[in-house]
Amino acid sequence: MFKNRYSAVMTGTMIVLVIFALYALCIGQYSISFEDLIRALTGKQPPANVITVLFKIRLPRILVSIGAGAGLSAAGAAFQSMFANPLATPDTLGTSNGASFGAALAILLGLGTFGIQLSALLAGLLAIALVFVVSGASKKNVSILTVVLSGMVISSLFSALVSFVKFVADPNDVLPVITYWLMGSFSSINLKSLYTGLPLILIGTVILYLIRYRMNVLSLSKEESISLGVNLPLIRTVIIVSSALVTASVTAMCGVISWVGLLIPHIARMLVGNDNSRVIPCSIVCGSLFLLVIDTLARTIAISEIPVSILTSMIGAPVFIALLKKTGGDL
Repeated sequence: MFKNRYSAVMTGTMIVLVIFALYALCIGQYSISFEDLIRALTGKQPPANVITVLFKIRLPRILVSIGAGAGLSAAGAAFQSMFANPLATPDTLGTSNGASFGAALAILLGLGTFGIQLSALLAGLLAIALVFVVSGASKKNVSILTVVLSGMVISSLFSALVSFVKFVADPNDVLPVITYWLMGSFSSINLKSLYTGLPLILIGTVILYLIRYRMNVLSLSKEESISLGVNLPLIRTVIIVSSALVTASVTAMCGVISWVGLLIPHIARMLVGNDNSRVIPCSIVCGSLFLLVIDTLARTIAISEIPVSILTSMIGAPVFIALLKKTGGDL
């Protein structure tokens, strides 16, 4: 039926993703029957409260979780390929810490949800701009090590700024809000968030998908890439900017979500091999399913919602250990 393993993996994962997305639409504190779900999706008239829960609360949240999982996974796979480092993640260059500082500062200043998201997005993009300034990442003769070290410095700077904001915040009112936000959650997602944040995630993810064939040359030396007519600085710049756009947008809407960009690309490589033309699409689909499952668990397994990053860490760490055992540490 399937010509190769890649087709089987992609088809199977997408089918599971669609089925679980429909299931996620039905479950929660307000349960929706499958019949009412079908009536709502086909334009018929279920009860008004079903329409409200589905289209104003659950559907935006599910779409954002799918988009965030896809974007973070694609960015993680791209960074691991570009840096030739199996531990590289989408926030390697400090984008998450930059966005976290922007959000924490906005919360401290008492801005609303949109202000927090906008501040986080701008600060995340500022962090990656500083990395470009410090490292000269777009120049032809810059080394990857210089880019990584610059990212570590900028990330550490913004991490310190986040700590300073938490230090001066009111411990009774503001500090708990900042702390909870930093743990990551999709609970604040609504239609406005969907329209403002998801397009940026999709833009970054689509760009990474379109250049996936060129990512295989990132492991070549400068001389080999020149002989093949490949513009390595341009490809690296596109990857960094696209990944930063995804990471900053996700962090701005949902807070810091860990492990997705680290774990999912390794699972994708185990399933479809090391060719980035297959790893990127597989990471997108697997990451979408993974984060959708995590968010569904976060909002259903307890009375009060559990921050997403707690579950991604609790599940991601054992799975990563299992991968290390299975591969003998050869990731």
